[in-house]
Amino acid sequence: MDAPLPGIPPWEQTLRDPGKWHFDFGGKDMERLVAGRERIYLDRFWNEFAGDPGKIDEATRRHYAALYARPGGMRSVFAQFHAMRQDAQDNRAVLANKLAMPVLAVGGGKSSGAEVASMMRNAASDVSEVVIPGAGHWLMEEAPQPTVAAVRAFIDKP
Repeated sequence: MDAPLPGIPPWEQTLRDPGKWHFDFGGKDMERLVAGRERIYLDRFWNEFAGDPGKIDEATRRHYAALYARPGGMRSVFAQFHAMRQDAQDNRAVLANKLAMPVLAVGGGKSSGAEVASMMRNAASDVSEVVIPGAGHWLMEEAPQPTVAAVRAFIDKP
């Protein structure tokens, strides 16, 4: 849902997007740079990737900032992004054999939109596309009802 698939086109263009700098944020000082500033780091994502940043309320922001400030929290976030290089290699290796099972590709209308399905069509032959109007990257926070309805409709499809 509203995320690139490392190694699957248009992955290379995604990596060149300056707004996606966090994919390659690394080095020995990354945790130290963010320590005590987790909320600043996270607010950047909520504010820039939301269709409506006001949908990520203050209580939610405080909750997640507190969790990520715990020991190992940010290390885990950075590890996820660091793993994308290997994920890209692994995913490219399977491009010759597209997934045959049904795949649901959901994008936020104010974020990746239809690009999610376009990307998934490079990796799967049976892709259902859903774009959630007005939502950004944070689909469950910004538009939970239509997002859940899309997933339910896909799962309940005969």
